[in-house]
Amino acid sequence: MTPAAEKLRALLHQPGLRLMPSCFDALSARLIERAGFPLAFMSGFAVTATRLGMPDTGLISYGEMVDQGRNICGAVSIPVIGDGDTGYGNALNVKRTVKGYAEAGFACVMIEDQVLPKRCGHTRGKEVVGRGEALGRIRAAADARDEGAGILIMARTDARATHGMDEALWRSRAFAEAGADILFLEAPRNEDEMRAFCAGVPGPTMANMVEQGDTPVLPPARLEEIGYKIAVYPVTLLCAAVCAMDDALAALKAGTPAERLTDFAALREIVGFPAYDEAEQRYGADDTE
Repeated sequence: MTPAAEKLRALLHQPGLRLMPSCFDALSARLIERAGFPLAFMSGFAVTATRLGMPDTGLISYGEMVDQGRNICGAVSIPVIGDGDTGYGNALNVKRTVKGYAEAGFACVMIEDQVLPKRCGHTRGKEVVGRGEALGRIRAAADARDEGAGILIMARTDARATHGMDEALWRSRAFAEAGADILFLEAPRNEDEMRAFCAGVPGPTMANMVEQGDTPVLPPARLEEIGYKIAVYPVTLLCAAVCAMDDALAALKAGTPAERLTDFAALREIVGFPAYDEAEQRYGADDTE
């Protein structure tokens, strides 16, 4: 295991639920760490929105996601789970994706069973590949992990929306047998389905808390009681950022000062000016010679 993966594995072995906000760039990742969260998730929805200004419908490439992930992982010391979508191709593409995400610094990569191109799990029109191809992706991911990539594998199924809960549970169990470290059933419709998932599969599970999505957004204590190990909030920071920017732009357009701004001194500290200035002085020229 890589050091990042070891940190994540240690968190999964500790009791209790882990809350995991989603980031979309190095700055949002640093804010998550500064707020005291033990891990973060790089959301494909959020990265596609902020990097391309486009919808999460498979438009962003493997290279763009790895590039964004490298910046994110380099900005923080907490483990980051990366959205690997479908693996960007066949099983051999999946292996390359896992290796590339490991090299970028991720602790874990999520691989799903949607067709390529995929789409956001809380939108209509999703389709999943057949059982054989879905299992092949997870086997390839696990092989890449065991052959030296050394990061954890999260297996996601979207089969609840297309084939129902029984198929989703079958796939989740099969993914665990194929070597997945964490299981993720996307978009269960109610608490009963969430309980059936956690009770019906082995190992750590993740809940996806999308505000106004298909799954009920439950309090952390309830999610922990149901049996989840991780709760991810994939668009919370993005929605908050868009709301804040809209408010600031409206104020500027009206000719009034924007409200609720971070102090400029605090912003300089967040992005690292004090540390930079200290290092610059350390390596400055000595004019006494």
